[in-house]
Amino acid sequence: MNRSLRWLSFLALSVSLFVASPAQAQQTKPGKLLVYVGTYTGPKSKGIYRYQLDLATGAMTPVGEPTESPNPSFLALAPNHKFLYAANEVGEFDGKKTGAVTAFSIDPATGALTQLNQQSSEGSGPCHLVVDEAGKNVLVANYGGGSIAALPIQEDGRLSPASSAIPHKGKKASHAHSINLDAKNRFAFAADLGLDQVLVYKFDYNQGKLTANDPPAAELAAGSGPRHFAFHPSGKTAYVINETSNSVTAFSYDADKGVLKEIQTITTLPADFKSQSHTAEVQVHPSGKFLYGSNRGHDSLAIFAIEEDGKLKAVGHQPVGKAPRNFGVDPTGAYLLAAGQNSNSILVFKVDPQTGLLKQVGEPVEIASPVCVKFMPLK
Repeated sequence: MNRSLRWLSFLALSVSLFVASPAQAQQTKPGKLLVYVGTYTGPKSKGIYRYQLDLATGAMTPVGEPTESPNPSFLALAPNHKFLYAANEVGEFDGKKTGAVTAFSIDPATGALTQLNQQSSEGSGPCHLVVDEAGKNVLVANYGGGSIAALPIQEDGRLSPASSAIPHKGKKASHAHSINLDAKNRFAFAADLGLDQVLVYKFDYNQGKLTANDPPAAELAAGSGPRHFAFHPSGKTAYVINETSNSVTAFSYDADKGVLKEIQTITTLPADFKSQSHTAEVQVHPSGKFLYGSNRGHDSLAIFAIEEDGKLKAVGHQPVGKAPRNFGVDPTGAYLLAAGQNSNSILVFKVDPQTGLLKQVGEPVEIASPVCVKFMPLK
């Protein structure tokens, strides 16, 4: 069973808030989600923060004290929601030129985090990570080190040293910027900004082993700078957002062979925008109808409708805070939370289920240097 199916029972209780009339919504007991926020630490930020998101109103309420950790920029939850893992985006760990991955246990009543252990990410500047669908491994991408690694998860949630560590090599310097898995847990996809490739690996989750696929990568146009990657819920198409060229590339996906084939590349910027900008995050709405991508410089979210063939049609742009890095669409599809790294805030938007357009809810939530948001149901 893949992770999206695990949300079905929760969605059955909460999705009515998204599709019901106002009168019906008032009669529905409000649902809530726990939101974890990863940050860049400094004078005003201590690490990982917790909030409750009210699905009836979109209100964000802080919960407890932050969990201190150095630059926990990107977060990933285990499928059983018992553990959380953070990529500590640092250049040195344990006296070596490498970053770290930290394992935390999650208090089922409060969502509070307790550190379990840390392991080397096998490369400096780890910037993205994911837990596989079986909950047996953390896969991490190292931007500074230009490498990826798989770290096995023990039964108690602790991490073992890397079972696979693969440096990326090419004609240019590698900058591995993200790593993702397909729904069947068979292939891993590493977007490498430096190499202009999405590298594809066969993944053995029982052994925690990554081996190059055939073909080993999907090639992007020179200077594209592929950064983050997302699958459509159907599993038939996938998308990579290109940081340098400010575009999104759509691929068809052969799930049996792990092969990506480009079908479209489309800009994330308005035609009349001429200033400097760089993209960051890309996500597909749970309905499969819309795609969102963040622009740092234009400081907006590009909104696209996804057509039947998987191609994208530009819908518009939503202004957000300064330097929007990561953002998240909650599992019910009702809200989008955008993290403005340089505006030190998170904006909450209501998603129009028909058009995908966004409407801000409430005032900005103040938080220093937010990078990543992750959702978890409250028990």
